[in-house]
Amino acid sequence: MVQSPFSILHKLLLLFDGYRNFLYISSVSNWRYRKTQKNIQMKVLFLDNDGVICLSNNWGGRTKKWAKYLSEYPDSGKEKKDAPVEYRFDDFDKKAVKVLNEIIEETGCEIVVSSDWKLHATLEELGDYYESQGVIKRPIALTPNIQNCTAHSDLFIWSPRWELEQTRTIEIQQYLHDHPEVTHWVSVDDLNMGKNGESWKDVWAIDNFVLTPKSSEGIKQCGIKEKVIKFLTDGE
Repeated sequence: MVQSPFSILHKLLLLFDGYRNFLYISSVSNWRYRKTQKNIQMKVLFLDNDGVICLSNNWGGRTKKWAKYLSEYPDSGKEKKDAPVEYRFDDFDKKAVKVLNEIIEETGCEIVVSSDWKLHATLEELGDYYESQGVIKRPIALTPNIQNCTAHSDLFIWSPRWELEQTRTIEIQQYLHDHPEVTHWVSVDDLNMGKNGESWKDVWAIDNFVLTPKSSEGIKQCGIKEKVIKFLTDGE
């Protein structure tokens, strides 16, 4: 059956309207998706352990744990790395863990372990240890080791005095470089890795930093929690 020009034109107009509606719906959907993605916040707490949640009154406890392990399992290997994770580390301070949990609950942040404990256990093992010590969230990652870092600047001089601090800041900066989805972050450490206005240090130090200067108090020291939360909620 031969269709009239009017009929053909009418069908073409219907097709055009349908396509135009499709484009509109797609653009609205994309806009809503972009808006949703923009509102998604990825908050990271780069966490040291010793002097932050494992305090000086806890230090040395792993020696007793290791002795107990060897007495209970005399036929086991002599390497600590082969022992269950609960025998390898000192305990966390319970009050410090309480403060950490309050920060997590209030900000929704994730934990990335920057502590050198990462050299003595896997992410899964540290997650098990955190849970056993009462932390309500397992770490999601470890910062990369210095030998795997490529994103840092070479425009500073390595200092034996500041080698630990320099290494840790580079590892944190590498993680941030590899994870651009991070919107808020802060590092909490008993190593002083923050900028101080002096050019020799500011070239490698980090901005989002909270120092825990008292090894007996760590993250539970008055005012520390509020500083950490401020970095993780800034702009909200």
